[in-house]
Amino acid sequence: MRYAVFLRNVNLGRPNCPTRGQFEAAFLDAGAHTASSFLTNGTLVYEPAAGRSAQAVYEAACEALRGVCGLKEPGFVRTVAYLSEVVATAPFAGVDPHDVYACCVSFLSSPEVVPPPLPMASARRDVELVQVTPGEVLSVCRMVGNSPGSPNAFLEKLLGSPLSTRNWNTVVRLVARFA
Repeated sequence: MRYAVFLRNVNLGRPNCPTRGQFEAAFLDAGAHTASSFLTNGTLVYEPAAGRSAQAVYEAACEALRGVCGLKEPGFVRTVAYLSEVVATAPFAGVDPHDVYACCVSFLSSPEVVPPPLPMASARRDVELVQVTPGEVLSVCRMVGNSPGSPNAFLEKLLGSPLSTRNWNTVVRLVARFA
């Protein structure tokens, strides 16, 4: 089974972030049979080797990355099959793409973090939550003035918990490539 990990606040090759090679090697050395970095935003798809759990591979890889580059950010693991199911629900089908800056998905850190109730929007109305699952919050962000809304900043403040946000197209493309 394939898994996707979404590391928070990572851009490959930047300070305290791994290079693509370090990122993939950390997962392979931790017991992944395959590991493929997807884009440069700290997203990787991996398949644990026989006898290794996805969580054990993830934890060992993160420990290695702390030593290699000082990475301290958390990651959020989902099966690619689960992501495929979420994509199939077409959560943004009713959203006019000309009306928003971006459609986003934010990954919650654990089942104990309760998604906020809907409807909800930021005070500036630059972030609007459109759907919640037990592990994700789907939102749209809009330009207000010269800057787009930040679902990550809005939700972290609201929930008091770290999370990681991706553009919805990243998840759609990941599923198309790896499912």
